[in-house]
Amino acid sequence: MPSDIVRELSELTAENKRGVEALFDAESNLAGLENALDKAEASAYLGGTGSVADRQAAAKLACAEIRFERDLGKAQVNRVRTKLRVIESAIMAQATMSKIMQAEMKL
Repeated sequence: MPSDIVRELSELTAENKRGVEALFDAESNLAGLENALDKAEASAYLGGTGSVADRQAAAKLACAEIRFERDLGKAQVNRVRTKLRVIESAIMAQATMSKIMQAEMKL
């Protein structure tokens, strides 16, 4: 059983490291999507006609698909962060189990 805990901790630690890289990739992707949205909205606004409210509405409508992609990027970042928290909790649980087993062995 101690070897199972060590193996599990090792696997969780490796997964946590991969998660950090996945978070960086997701955040980088999100930054690119936000940049694309900002550029598209600004371009659509500047190319629009009518009142400020009309141009804002037209720019928002024209960029709906890009905004959706950005929102998916945000969801991806949040998913990776949530997964990292779950992994960290599992690591703490395994470490606690290890300490309990060590204490029982001393008895």
